[in-house]
Amino acid sequence: MKHAVVMAAGEGSRLRPLTERWPKPILPIDGRAVIATLLRELSAAGVEHAFVVTGHLAEQVEQLVGDGSGFGLHVTYARQPGVLGSADTVQRAIAAGAEPPFLVAGADTVFTPGAVARFAAAAAGCAGALAYPDRAPTRLTKVAGGPTAAPLWAFGPELVPYLEGLGGPPYELAQAYERAAADALEIRGVEVGATRDLTHPADLVRQNFPYLA
Repeated sequence: MKHAVVMAAGEGSRLRPLTERWPKPILPIDGRAVIATLLRELSAAGVEHAFVVTGHLAEQVEQLVGDGSGFGLHVTYARQPGVLGSADTVQRAIAAGAEPPFLVAGADTVFTPGAVARFAAAAAGCAGALAYPDRAPTRLTKVAGGPTAAPLWAFGPELVPYLEGLGGPPYELAQAYERAAADALEIRGVEVGATRDLTHPADLVRQNFPYLA
């Protein structure tokens, strides 16, 4: 897949007060901004053009990422003016020029090196796919939002109509995939292994100073 959508618009409310000053995607894991690690993994997976959808403190994300050349990518930005959810994020990326099939990734998660590339390969040829840290179902008939699924998706052109008429955040992209699966489109589950995220302020210390454990 040559295109990817990077969801970088969230407010990171559980990380407050840190995210009142800095957007979550630029906070570090292992001393590197999470979005920087993600963009390098997308490039290693064969992605050439990333559509980064920004919102909360957008200028900081855009300043760090720049034109994407430092990560081996071309980057186009789209702005999300409020907390409008994941399906709206994908729609804004499509309006900005993203062409499915593409990957959709949260800008606040670090994957095991090579996991994004393995996911992209495993998702080839199906209408869509959803990453799981473990015990991934081969073919999904029901898509559960929340901690069972990692924020990495494969999105084929067949799924575009399913972005319409959904409920509000937070799991509306999962609703789109579930509706597609109910219509017998092939939605795969792909195991990607452990992921790392910053959920609470203390995680910033845990993920960057492991010797303190």
